[in-house]
Amino acid sequence: MNKLKKYYKDAKEELLKVIFPIKEQIRSAYLSVFVVVTVISLFLALIDAIMSLSLSALIN
Repeated sequence: MNKLKKYYKDAKEELLKVIFPIKEQIRSAYLSVFVVVTVISLFLALIDAIMSLSLSALIN
């Protein structure tokens, strides 16, 4: 039982050390991820379109 109490106490102490991000940091991180994913998606769509067109031209 003492081990369980010590574990709970240690876990609570560690949680007090955690610094949670503020709303502006979360918003800027979300925006950054959204922009990067959008750019990469558009790039891959462009590469796919180019390869599709070149393959269909090669087949015909």
